[in-house]
Amino acid sequence: MSVQPQNANLSACGSELLRCIEELKKKRDDLARNIQAEAEEKEKIQRGIATLTEKLQKITVNQDRNMQARDEYEKTIQETEAAYIKIIESSQTLLHVLRRESLNLAKKAGP
Repeated sequence: MSVQPQNANLSACGSELLRCIEELKKKRDDLARNIQAEAEEKEKIQRGIATLTEKLQKITVNQDRNMQARDEYEKTIQETEAAYIKIIESSQTLLHVLRRESLNLAKKAGP
């Protein structure tokens, strides 16, 4: 076997190796770009989640405060309605007593 065919064969093999290495580098670089793009997207989503979490906490605090105020209104309304009913009942009792006493006085006074 002569040296020249071996050199030609080695040269072809070397060229093929270089082509394969370049192809691997291209795939690596493509993956690196994809990784970077995904990292940026992940960061963007995490910022969005943080913003939404903060908004949710504020809404929850505000909602709790509003529910507490509503419950206080409800308690005040119930107490006021109960007092109003007692006033109405007392007024009816007073009116009944007043009518009865008026009749008694009218009977005593005569016609």
